[in-house]
Amino acid sequence: MFTKQLAKTWGILAFALCALLTAQQATADDKKPKQRSILGWVEYVDIMPWGLHTKAKLDTGAKTSSMHAEDIEIFEKKGKEWARFVFEYTEKKGGKVHRPTIEAPIKRYVLIKRHKHKTQRRAVVELEICIDNEIYKTQFSLIDRSRFIYPVLLGRRLLKEAALVDADRTFLGQKDCKVAEKEKN
Repeated sequence: MFTKQLAKTWGILAFALCALLTAQQATADDKKPKQRSILGWVEYVDIMPWGLHTKAKLDTGAKTSSMHAEDIEIFEKKGKEWARFVFEYTEKKGGKVHRPTIEAPIKRYVLIKRHKHKTQRRAVVELEICIDNEIYKTQFSLIDRSRFIYPVLLGRRLLKEAALVDADRTFLGQKDCKVAEKEKN
C-alpha cells in the first residue's frame, strides 16, 4: 500500500511539474519581441500626425530620443503642461526648409549630462513617428540641434522595439511611410 501511495504522489508531482513547465514556456513565448527591422544608422522618418518627412540618426548610445526644437514655449492647456516649439527640417526632394510649429503635452523633464558643460534640464514630449512603414509612439527631449546634421535622433527606448542598427549602412528601411500617407488622406 505504501508503494501505491508513493507512486500516486510521484505521478501527481510529475503531472504538476509538466503543467508548470508548459505554462512557463507559454509565458516565455508571449514575451518574445516582435520581429524588428534592420535599419541603417541614418533613416527617413515621418513625424505624425503632421507627416513631417526628415532624416533621423539612429543612436544606440542615447537612451532617450531627441528632436530639434527652437523657440520652446511652455504653457498650460487643459490643466496640463504643454510645449510649443518650432521644428526646422529640410525637405528630401528639392531641399526646401520647413519650420512648422508643433504643440504637444509634456510627459516629463530629463536631466542631460553634457561633457564639459553643466547638466541641462529638457522638456520631453511623446510623439508618434513612422519609420520603415511602422508607427511607434516614443518620447523626445526637446533641444536645439541646429549644429547637428540630423534634426531627429532616435535612442534605445525606441530602437529596442523597432529596429536593429547596421552601423555600416544607411537608408535600409522604406523611404516613404505608406501608413502615414493613408492617415494624411
